[in-house]
Amino acid sequence: MKITLVQSSPKLNRSNLAQIIATINEHKESSDLIVFPELALNGYLLQDKLYEDAWNLDELNELKELSHEIDIVVGAAMRDENYFRNAALYFSEGNLLSQHNKVHLPNYGMFEEARYFHAGTVFESFNVRDSKVSMLVCEDLWHESVHKDLILENPDLIIALVASPARGFSDDGLEIQKQWVKIIKTVAKECKAKLVFVNRVGFEDGLGFWGGSCILDENATVLYSLPNFITLTKTFEIEE
Repeated sequence: MKITLVQSSPKLNRSNLAQIIATINEHKESSDLIVFPELALNGYLLQDKLYEDAWNLDELNELKELSHEIDIVVGAAMRDENYFRNAALYFSEGNLLSQHNKVHLPNYGMFEEARYFHAGTVFESFNVRDSKVSMLVCEDLWHESVHKDLILENPDLIIALVASPARGFSDDGLEIQKQWVKIIKTVAKECKAKLVFVNRVGFEDGLGFWGGSCILDENATVLYSLPNFITLTKTFEIEE
């Protein structure tokens, strides 16, 4: 299976959709699955721009059509009747196969997600051909209760979409990156599942995002990783 990681730097406007479509078209013939980070369709610090920039599903029909040629996972701010959701979307074979709405919305320090988004309530898995897949969004993975839910779901593949700002610079690297690596290794090992971690890069209003996207195997070994702070799209092959 060939998986393309897109370590992108989204803008705070709707122009991201055109760039995402262009990236998919570049890789659809050489990859089976392409994965973009959290809120890749919108940018992270949306705040009141949500009312203008959140997406309705029917506005993403081009992604549905492209998913006849390659499976697509993308993070987006989605309208849900009177609410907004921070969502991970999985498109395959011309359909939205699954939408995971971020359950744990941070609301401390630099984060104000709970002020603007409405939390999801469930963690679930879905079948993609011969594989069972679970999706999570960023903060979801920091909660042990979620780990227990994932173990019960018993997925073959876990996909984590992330927008993690850089914090804790030290001589031997980023403290936040060390914490993330510990978490995703724990989850991969607990669930005996492959794990795809895609984190964005770039800057928004003083926040810098660090990237470091990677793929882990069932033994929590990092098979492939992308460098920090660099916009990069790269395809890797893993055993199914």
